Amino acid sequence: MTSLLNFVADAYAMGPAPQGGGQPSGIQGMVGSLLPLVLIFVVFYFLLIRPQQKKAKEHKQMLDNIKKGDKVITAGGVYGVVDSVGNNTVVIKIAENVKVKYGKGYIATVRPASDED
Repeated sequence: MTSLLNFVADAYAMGPAPQGGGQPSGIQGMVGSLLPLVLIFVVFYFLLIRPQQKKAKEHKQMLDNIKKGDKVITAGGVYGVVDSVGNNTVVIKIAENVKVKYGKGYIATVRPASDED
């Protein structure tokens, strides 16, 4: 058993000298460790955050431009024609003599005027 330990100790002693531990120190080490996090944030920004903000801006602009007579679809899937528009609400005619009041935020899209029912 002692000869085995001596063999391992001799083999370890014959290895190359350590080269400073392989870890950069100071500012270089800090930048090297933060760089992957910054790259991940940049990728998330361009693939997730920016397109979502753009879509929200377009939806808000669409809601601001709703006017009487526009054909709309609500978030619940109800098709109708805008009867009147308030600051935060929209009255939609969904059938003859049937009008429903919705919050503006629940209008999903405005259909083209050529779209048939």
